[in-house]
Amino acid sequence: MTITQLSYVLAVAENQNFTKAAEKCFVTQPTLSMQIQKLEDQLDIQIFDRSKKPIELTEIGKKIVKQARNIVNESNRIQDIVDQQKGYIGGEFRLGIIPTVMPTLLPMFLKNFTKKYPKVKLKIEELTTEEIIIRINEGHLDAAIAATPLENETVKERVLYYEPFVAYIPQDHRLSSKKKLNVEDLDIDDMLLLEDGHCFRDGVINLCKAFKSQNDEKFQLESGSIETLLKLSNEGLGMTLLPYLHTLDVIDKNKVNLHSFNEPSPAREVSLIYHKSELKMQIIEALQDTIAGVVRGSIAFQNVEIISPLPK
Repeated sequence: MTITQLSYVLAVAENQNFTKAAEKCFVTQPTLSMQIQKLEDQLDIQIFDRSKKPIELTEIGKKIVKQARNIVNESNRIQDIVDQQKGYIGGEFRLGIIPTVMPTLLPMFLKNFTKKYPKVKLKIEELTTEEIIIRINEGHLDAAIAATPLENETVKERVLYYEPFVAYIPQDHRLSSKKKLNVEDLDIDDMLLLEDGHCFRDGVINLCKAFKSQNDEKFQLESGSIETLLKLSNEGLGMTLLPYLHTLDVIDKNKVNLHSFNEPSPAREVSLIYHKSELKMQIIEALQDTIAGVVRGSIAFQNVEIISPLPK
C-alpha cells in the first residue's frame, strides 16, 4: 500500500470517474486503474462498484476513503513541517472566501500579499460558509475567510476585523429621515435579504430579532448578490443592510441613502479560519498581518456589538 495508491483512490472517489481522476493526477487512466486494482487485490476487497454509472464507493470503500484522506493529508504535512522549521513562506496555499467578503476585501490585500510573498501560490475560491467547512475538513482548503463565530470544533478562528453594518435606505422609505438608526427601528418585513446559503443573511435576521418567527414566506424579496439588493432598493422595493466595506463602492449620488447606527454599532466578525491540525502557520500569519494592515485604515470603528451569523 502506498500514498500514491491512496491518492488515486481519493481522486476516483471525488470525480466518480477513472478517466477524470487520471487527468487530475496527471497519469494515464490505465496506470491509475492498475494501481487501484493492485490495492484492492492486496486488501482482498472492492473499493469501487464499477457496475454503477457514475462509479460508486462500496460500503467498505467509504470507510477506506475516510481513512485514506487522513493519511494523505498527514503525509502532505511533512513538507509543511520542514517549511515551518526553515521559516520558508512559499508553496501552494488554497484559500476560500465567502461571497460577501470576496469583492471588497480581496482587492485590498491581494496585490500587497503577492508582492511581499512572491513564493506563495494562492489558489482562491469563492465559497459559502457551509462549503468552506466541508472543504477544510476534507483537506481541500488550507484556510478561509468567513464571518464568525462558527462554533465548529474542527476549525480554529483568528479574528481579522470587525465590520459594522450600515443601512441602505431609499428616499421614500419610512426611515429615510433618520440620520442614525437603532436596531429596534428595523423590520424584517421591509428588508431585502440575500438568498438562503449566505451567512450574512442569517446575521441580518438575527439583528432584526425576527428569526424566532420561522416564517420565511414574509420575506418580500431575496437575491444572490448585494449589488442586486442595492438596485432593488433604489427602485423603492425596500431597505437593506450592507457590510461597511461595501459602502465604499456606493456611487456618490447614492451615498445619501447610507445610514449608520447609534453606538454600539451592530457588526460582524470576520476571521481567518483553518483546520485545527493545519501546519502552514507561517502563511496563515502572513495573511493575517497583511489583511490587518490594509483593513485597519479603512475600518476605524471601535464601539461595536458583534452579531453572530448563526441563527439564535
